[in-house]
Amino acid sequence: MKLLLAFLTFCTLAAAQPAATSYQLLPAALTWTGYAEVGTYAPSGTVQLRGGRFLYDGRTLRQARLEVDMRTIAQEQAQLAEHLRGADFFDVAKYPTAIFVLQQFGQGQARGQLTLRGVTRPVQFPLTLERRPDGRLHLRGTATLDRTQFGINHNSSSFFQNLGSYAIRNEFQLKFNVLAEAAK
Repeated sequence: MKLLLAFLTFCTLAAAQPAATSYQLLPAALTWTGYAEVGTYAPSGTVQLRGGRFLYDGRTLRQARLEVDMRTIAQEQAQLAEHLRGADFFDVAKYPTAIFVLQQFGQGQARGQLTLRGVTRPVQFPLTLERRPDGRLHLRGTATLDRTQFGINHNSSSFFQNLGSYAIRNEFQLKFNVLAEAAK
């Protein structure tokens, strides 16, 4: 009898847990920044978030999948933007989409798999999630990514010697500040 009562109590409590709501990310520009290996040159620009979905139950973010349209890489210097979209860097003609799939979110850290330029690697970055008064969710963070992990080796001193002022750091940053609303 006690076992039956314990089982019914467990079922009641489990049923009382809030159901996860499906959210859709609103279109947004993500900001990227690259860095010269020497000096202070740090060009930045944008790339467009194509879309994304995830589940959120008020405590846990899960089953997230985000897509970035790499063809939208923009920078105030048109020649640099074109070079970044080309085969030396992101080769957007061949790999137009980057995809992030969340595997775990906890203690302010997102962990998942990023596919960039056809290569999938694990990534981890800080993520802040807050519910706004209008019911939408606000997600913010900065991912520091090593481009060479995705086969982007152009002017990397890890692969080429004597580059001098032409050397580009392997790491670049991708900042995001996006909103999500309950999917309709």
